[in-house]
Amino acid sequence: MNSSSKLKVVCLGGGNGLSTLLSGLKHLSIHSPFRVQGRKLTLNHITGIVTVSDDGGSSGRIRRQYKTPAPGDIRNCLLALASNQTLMSQLFSYRFSGGGELSDHSLGNLLLTALADITGDFHQAIQLSSHILAVEGQILPSTTENVTLQARMTDGSIVTGETRIRESKKTIQEISLDPPDCKPLPEALEALRLADLIVVGPGSLYTSLLPNLLVQELQNALVESSAVRIYVGNLMTEAGETDHFSASQHLEALMSHCGGKRLFHAALFNSQLIPEDMIERYRNEGAEPVAVDESAIRELDITPYLYPLLSLQTKARHDPVRLAEAIVEIFKMEKNHVATG
Repeated sequence: MNSSSKLKVVCLGGGNGLSTLLSGLKHLSIHSPFRVQGRKLTLNHITGIVTVSDDGGSSGRIRRQYKTPAPGDIRNCLLALASNQTLMSQLFSYRFSGGGELSDHSLGNLLLTALADITGDFHQAIQLSSHILAVEGQILPSTTENVTLQARMTDGSIVTGETRIRESKKTIQEISLDPPDCKPLPEALEALRLADLIVVGPGSLYTSLLPNLLVQELQNALVESSAVRIYVGNLMTEAGETDHFSASQHLEALMSHCGGKRLFHAALFNSQLIPEDMIERYRNEGAEPVAVDESAIRELDITPYLYPLLSLQTKARHDPVRLAEAIVEIFKMEKNHVATG
């Protein structure tokens, strides 16, 4: 760990999972300094590295017209780390209703795209938006290139585009990026190099998490990092993407796409019972709770941890603060294990 009292945390992912995690960490950064090995630490140095391959909804419409990385997940993560709920935060959250060309567009997505067009630099557009929203930390795209997801299915077919992959109803064998040699920002590599703690997940396995790890230099930087590395497992499987996957199968898929490398020291999963009526609603959609097969996880040389993480909502979601608190507890245990081992 570096000599600073600020714990350097890097989180990789996309979708609702990453913004949930970031908002929980931001809460702890304000309210809960803690001690590790006798040192007082605070969580006020947070970096989010965000996938930019989404091609659905407002982001997809913008990408098709402007050939830009997807702004949607970036916008959500900026809002998760925004220091106050100003009018600008409300504007970035605003979504147009009604008919016409603006229908269902996010104003935040349009603002990010406009700033990228004005500056000629997607990363600079994010930096300017961070300043406008008084973001506590930094949000970085996994790449500023206009990448597309491709999936090779078990029947040998190739499906291109995140939306088509989700809707294909075929079993994914392998996922890849086009172009495959896309480059990350130097700032993202530096954040991973300096990190004390790296968290991957929660989020869709093939369409939120792996697009970050398939940027080869990011993957290398993660594996080479001396940080404590934690995977956060999903609460539920996802129909058409991880049907009937156990926790260890999620981890095996991540590792197999990264050449079998050891990506994580620890993995965090929910121990809380999910209400039966909620399970039934998910079952009707082809999803089910992720089974945590602890012995199989240990065989991957990863330590499993189980904490109550469920948010009391109508959908199965992680509670942001519970999630952040559990990650800090695991970090402390893993650091103590290294120190005494």
